[in-house]
Amino acid sequence: MRSRTVAYLAVLAALVAWTLSGCSGTRGGDGPALGTGEARWQPRPGLAWQWQLDGPVDPSADVPVYDIDGFENSAADVARLHRDGRKVICYVNVGAWEDFRPDKDAFPRSVLGRPNGWAGERWLDIRRITVLRTIMERRFDMCRDKGFDAVEPDLVEGYGNDTGFPLTAGDQLRYNRMIAAIAHERGLSVGLKNDLPQIPQLLADFDFAVNEECAQYDECERLTPFIEAGKAVFHVEYAEPTAGFCPEARRLRLSSMLKKPELGVWRRPC
Repeated sequence: MRSRTVAYLAVLAALVAWTLSGCSGTRGGDGPALGTGEARWQPRPGLAWQWQLDGPVDPSADVPVYDIDGFENSAADVARLHRDGRKVICYVNVGAWEDFRPDKDAFPRSVLGRPNGWAGERWLDIRRITVLRTIMERRFDMCRDKGFDAVEPDLVEGYGNDTGFPLTAGDQLRYNRMIAAIAHERGLSVGLKNDLPQIPQLLADFDFAVNEECAQYDECERLTPFIEAGKAVFHVEYAEPTAGFCPEARRLRLSSMLKKPELGVWRRPC
């Protein structure tokens, strides 16, 4: 009996240690990915970053985090960033159809709504969970297979826009939680993009936040739950001068910079 008890206690201790390491998910904000058998990457508040969605990545920015387009960059691009010690976020549009993506024909016409203001894009009917889940799973498989550490799912606040569908806040919560679950099932961290009103309900589901122009609209304080939870807030402004938003961003511990709207290589960090 004693040998069985000792063996049981050893297994139990190992399980407890594994669980605790999974909960922390950090190693100075640069923790390992779940695909290695360890915890998901958990970016910590204040990490500097580069956000480049215009074309293949330029690795010249000396920052620990890159957020780049998942379709336009290869596994070799991601591996090169990893060799330089960077973590890499995979940008994927999950709220709108884009006529320039290679999987555009996978979307049935019944889920395509009104144009969203960007060329070639139309809002999606996020109530069609079953249809869209299959498509988004394939997209997140792509991110995982290329070696990305995390996903930035874009346009996750369609319920507040004129999409052509009668979307509700409840519809958006269900969809956003599905998106987070798809990422986590693949060992990927996932960020909540904008959608400030639903931060209280979604904080536990997302590992970090990505925000555009909270300073311009005087709403950066609404992102503090992420910071208080030890989760990074990657923030950009397009029109505000750095002198106008950086002092507040530093006080709130946001990862802030000024970018041009086309999201090319140029950046001016706080």
